[in-house]
Order: sequence, then C-alpha cells, then structure tokens
Amino acid sequence: MHYRELKQAWAELTAPGAPFEVVEIPVRGATMRTFKAAPPSVRELWLSTAPYAERDYLVYQDDRLTYGQAHAQVNAIAAWLFAQGVAPGDRVAIAMRNYPEWMLIYWACLSVGVAAVGMNAWWVVDEMEYALKDSAPKVLFADAERLARVKERPSMVDGIQVVAVRTDPPAGAIAYAEVIAGGGEMPQVSVDPDADACIFYTSGTTGFPKGAQLTHRGCIHNLMNMGFSGQVQALATARATGVPIDPNVAPPVPVALITTPLFHVTANNCGAYAVTAAGGKMVLMYRWDAGEALRLIEAEKVTAMSGVPTMARELISHPDFAAADTSSLLTLGGGGAQLPPDLVGKIDGAVKTARPNTGYGMTETCGIITAISADFFVDKPDSCGPAMPSFEAKCVDDDGNAVEAGQLGELWVKGAPVIKGYINRPEATAEAITDGWLHTGDVARIDEDGFIFIVDRKKDMVLRGGENVYCAEVEAGIFRHPAVAEVTVFGVPDERLGEEVGAAVVLRPGEIVTPGDLRSHLGELMAKHKIPRYLWFMPDPLPRNASGKFLKRELRQTLKPEDAA
Repeated sequence: MHYRELKQAWAELTAPGAPFEVVEIPVRGATMRTFKAAPPSVRELWLSTAPYAERDYLVYQDDRLTYGQAHAQVNAIAAWLFAQGVAPGDRVAIAMRNYPEWMLIYWACLSVGVAAVGMNAWWVVDEMEYALKDSAPKVLFADAERLARVKERPSMVDGIQVVAVRTDPPAGAIAYAEVIAGGGEMPQVSVDPDADACIFYTSGTTGFPKGAQLTHRGCIHNLMNMGFSGQVQALATARATGVPIDPNVAPPVPVALITTPLFHVTANNCGAYAVTAAGGKMVLMYRWDAGEALRLIEAEKVTAMSGVPTMARELISHPDFAAADTSSLLTLGGGGAQLPPDLVGKIDGAVKTARPNTGYGMTETCGIITAISADFFVDKPDSCGPAMPSFEAKCVDDDGNAVEAGQLGELWVKGAPVIKGYINRPEATAEAITDGWLHTGDVARIDEDGFIFIVDRKKDMVLRGGENVYCAEVEAGIFRHPAVAEVTVFGVPDERLGEEVGAAVVLRPGEIVTPGDLRSHLGELMAKHKIPRYLWFMPDPLPRNASGKFLKRELRQTLKPEDAA
C-alpha cells in the first residue's frame, strides 16, 4: 500500500501554516501536542452551525428538526439553565434514550460552560443513584424509563431539578416543553478550553463506575483528528493513484445513522460532532435493528453508519440487504471494539459504494486514538491505524520503559484529547495518567509504518458489544449472594458481540442456587449487559496459581459454552 505517500501527506497537512499544524503547548502541567487552529471550546463549534438553519439536522421516527429549530431550542435551554441559577462549572445530567432532546440539551450545556453528565440508560437504580450523587448535577433531564427508576428511590434526586422529557412530569418535576416555552437568547460566556465539557462514566474495576472528565480541548481535538484522518488518507490515495482531488467538487453533506448510545464517545464525540460540524443530518434509532437500519439508510440517503462491529455484520448479512438501496453509503465500520479482519473484506465486497473504516479509542481520550479506512484498512485489516497527530504513542514494559519498535507492550498515549481525570477519584486518576501519559490498559505493538496493532487487554475486562464490563464489578455482585464461595469472571468469545460475560462459580457446601436465582440477584445490582450469559457451577475449588490468583486463562480454555447454564 501507499505508505510513502501517506507519510508525505501527513507531513504536508501538519506542517507550519497547514490546516492541521501541530504545536506543543503546556496543558495541565504536561507538554502536549495540539492543533494550532483548534477552536477554544465546543461553544464555537455549535455556534458555527447557525448558517445551516434550513438544513435537516435531527431525524427521529416522525420528528424532523432543522438546524434553525435546533438552535432555537438550544438557546432556550441555555437561557433557562441560567435563569435557574446554573452557572459555568456546574453540571447537568441527561438520562434518556437517543432522542433529539439528548443532543439539544448537550449543546446547550456545553455552549455555556456547563458540563453534561451522560447517564448510562441501562443502569439500574443503584448505579443511577451512585452517578447522581457522584456528579452532583443541578438539573436532571430524564425520559419515562429513567423517571420510573427515580420513582423507586426518590431520594436520589434530592436537591436536583428534574425535567421530564417525552412524558408527563411526576410531582416535583417540570416538562421539557416548559423549559423551551420561553425561548431566549444564548447567554454570552467565555468557556475555558480545559473546563469539563462532559462527564462520561466508564465501568470501574472495583465496583461503581468512574466519571471521566472530558474537556472542551479534548472534544475539539478529537473532532479535528477525525477530520485529519479523512483528509490525509484521501490525499495519500490521490497522490499514489495519480487521480487528483478536484477542489471544485464539494464533499457530500454527511448523513449519519446513529446506532449506539449518545452517552458514549462513539456516538457522541465521533458521530454527532463530525456530522454537526459539517452541517449534516443525524438519523436516530429507538433501538438497534438491522432491518430498520436498512430502511432508514434507503429513506434518508445515509452516507455513514458506524457502530459496534456486530452491527455492520448484521447489516450486510440481513435477508433484506440485497434488495435495499444502500448506494448512498460511503463508509461503513465500527468503533468500541476492533473490527474482525474477516469483516473488513466482507464490508469492502458487500457495499460497492462504501469503504470499511474503524477507529480505536477510549472514553479517556474523548474518542479516537487511531483511525484507518479504505485501502489502508483492507491492506492491514488487523491494525487499528496510526495514532492521530495530536497524540504521542509508545508501548512500555511493566516498569513504564519504552520497548523497541515492533515489540509488545502496554500502549501509552499523550496529547490534547486525554481526559483531565476522574471526578472524586484522585487515586484512580494518578494510576491512569503519568506525566500526561494515559495508560490504555491494552497490549499492543507499533510497526515500522507507525500502525498500531492491539493484541490483548492488560485490564481484567470483557468488551461486550462495545460496552466495557469489568470482571471485578461482576465478581463483587456475585459474591454478594450468600451461597457463593468462589467466583471468577472472564470473557467468552462471541461472533456477534465480540465477547460475552462468563462466570465460574463455586457454592458453599450444602447450598443450592439455580442460574435464574443468581441472574435475578445480579439484576438488582447492575445493568443487564453485565450479567453473565454463561454460568458454570463448579464441583471443586477453582484452580489457582502460586500467588493464589484464579487461573482465568485456563478456565477460559477448558470451560465450553455448551456446558454452561
């Protein structure tokens, strides 16, 4: 493939005076790579979309909002927040499905320096209460399903103004319609680049999740990294093939099918930001369904669909795929988990107009660390691409020393998109970030072209359909059942979701527990996607190594899914 041209295009686009010129500046005590032309905050990004007033912006079932209508509601929400005494630096929580209101509330908050707290819609009562107490928002916007959980434990919203979205407000709450009824102008504020833009929760290794502090600088640099990725690969390909890019031909206005939750960086920072910045259209789904996705792609002329890899696989293997008009698609890929190499070729062959793409990233980097698409991806389907210009990347040994090129080590990255830290978790922050370097927890190698290959996870974690499930959290929940003596949790390979959660359990002598009993017990403690699909009740104590740790790898290799309960 054309790696010489890629390096040349990379150098050209990041050179002094170029659109993606990279400079190093001090950020929160560390020197970091940044884009010289980056806007200072997300406020500038949102305000820049006002000229698109007549274009469609948000589509959800029968609802269709233009940019003009969206700006009117965003202005009204921001004005209402200030009228309620919410000020820059405060927080507002959003707990709902992917409704249009999710994005409108989000842009309103960030445009006035208020941090949006993305609440995982799958959380049960305990998890939801924890996040509300941890993040201490002034306001909670919630839909009917989340309000039902609040009703189970009303104390979780003590001192919080609750706004009901798409449902009648319960006692003490107000309706979203009341928030926007008064209209209003966008308050005039100046937003600090290193202020919290949003708080997104990641599963914790020892129980409740951690609230990652994504900054305005980080979110803007993630957007620019994505823009750079598309331009550098297009320029490199044009140079290598001898087919120049015609400057008189404008790129098509993007239409994105948003398939994953907006409380994750995949849909929000990587999907919504890119489409919004280009004045494009976002098509939202009530829930993932491959048949419905095909219908929407045809009806709305979707140009890009990105979700977890299983979604792309289900789309191209759906019985209606051949009959559906997918000719508008230009890219089809995934984030939140690595695209299996076989799927890269299948996408490239199945959709004649679309090229496969993927990105590797984390909540802790506000989105992508790497990106790869088209011929570069087809040529190296087991790679996740090179690190973007605003990152430095290295692989290190257990002592934090850099290893030789091509050697395996834990991937560390440093740059403007790295989060500030975890709210109320100084120890977790210190453990995750060293002198600005984020420890990704992934074992990787970096080849001679600078392409990164993720080969394993250092963290004890299951990656299920793009959702991180920390084994320690599930183990802690199982151990809360009085009949359990020993348990270890690990990932079980799954063609659809990448991994499923499995647990080997040893009961106390004389105890009898059914799989249904144990899953019901866990259903009270954690979201459904964390509950083990596979349960093995072991007749003997679990195997351990010399230091007393359970031999998870041995269990993973010997226990068969067909033998599980």
